[in-house]
Amino acid sequence: MKKNYKKSFKYLEQSRKLIPSLTQTFSRAAYTFVEGAYPVYAAKGTGSHFVDVDGNEYIDYLCGLGPIILGHKYTQVDKAIKEQLKDGILFSLPHKLEIDVAELLCKMIPCSEMVKFSKTGSGAATGAVRGARAITKRDKIAYCGSGGVWHDWYACIISRNRGVPEFNNDLILPFDYNDIESLEYIFEKHPSQISCVFMEPTIFEKPTNSFLQKVKKLARENGSVLIFDEIVTGFRLANGGGQEYFGVEPDIAVLGKGIANGMPLSAVVGKSEYMKVFDDVFFSTTYASETLSLAAARATINEFKEKSVIKKMWKNGNMLMNQFNIISQEQGLDIMLTGYPVRMRLTCNDDKGNDSILMKSLLIQEMVTRGIFMHPGVEYISFSHSVEDVNKTIKSYNDAVLIVKKAVRENKVESYLKGKPIRSVYTVIKPSEKKLAN
Repeated sequence: MKKNYKKSFKYLEQSRKLIPSLTQTFSRAAYTFVEGAYPVYAAKGTGSHFVDVDGNEYIDYLCGLGPIILGHKYTQVDKAIKEQLKDGILFSLPHKLEIDVAELLCKMIPCSEMVKFSKTGSGAATGAVRGARAITKRDKIAYCGSGGVWHDWYACIISRNRGVPEFNNDLILPFDYNDIESLEYIFEKHPSQISCVFMEPTIFEKPTNSFLQKVKKLARENGSVLIFDEIVTGFRLANGGGQEYFGVEPDIAVLGKGIANGMPLSAVVGKSEYMKVFDDVFFSTTYASETLSLAAARATINEFKEKSVIKKMWKNGNMLMNQFNIISQEQGLDIMLTGYPVRMRLTCNDDKGNDSILMKSLLIQEMVTRGIFMHPGVEYISFSHSVEDVNKTIKSYNDAVLIVKKAVRENKVESYLKGKPIRSVYTVIKPSEKKLAN
């Protein structure tokens, strides 16, 4: 059961001298897991599994932070990339693949009538906001989401905000999910100033009391553009994303992650009346027309059209959530998978009901030693995850939870850790406008 991480730790020491924050993405860094008892570097992947540089194999529940929607080294996608590679990667003129993928998106995503491609979710999100500001001739943003937009207009409200001009803080106005009054408060306090309502249609919490419908109505009444951040919910909750799943169409949506099964591509999609603004708004990047990613996107979207990708992910995710939570209840521990079966949140609470970083650290440590790679916050499932994967995960949890229970009973959770407790990447330092007022 004990894993050898010799190469991982060697590379980690090299990275300390070469790479600020150890990696290119904060949430992949060693300190976000149990540093010293967790693999640090990956080598290869197939389907729902990946192998680290020391040869240890894992069932992957992070899926490259979400983009690996079909599976690692997925045959149809890889074949499409190889075929396009024969003809070239990037050209001095547009490529027909831009039209092909745009047409597929317009048929799949309810609000999509026109499409602009980009390379990152953050870039597409910022492009969408720029478009909304151009349309409305307003600057302020009503925001509700989990973050992940790493540009100044959002980064100003988190703890990692160095280098961001302070004026951005006055332009973003957070509101709380399922609290329509917190959005009403923003419109009342900032009349005719809100360019857009930018939000994730859901994170882990389900909308209640027609919340999304009320948000759309408020945006309409106040002349603001409604933008759905579907970087995660797109190609996961339903073929058409959260807007299809909840039956609420935004004016504009931002897509990323699962759009190309791991290849770098994102998109801004929306109604023509809004998307036409990009005739004049400067939202342009050299690599948006890169053909390998577009070929991967075409293959990925066709898999969604032709196979029951969503249905299988929901089925296996439901099985995992239900059995995991039953075991926790039987053991008398407040450890749960919540949210949606296709995007789960791991929660570990102590006997006082408070989030326990130490319990969570111990749990994921014990799971990874059993070949189950879990994230301390979010868990994803892909089309390649099988019933066998779920059964192995549940068997591993059955064993791991007994160690956690023993450590909790002895009140020595930290002493059971073989590495450092997990650390968060950032905290949000600006609450909703309504809370600030109170």
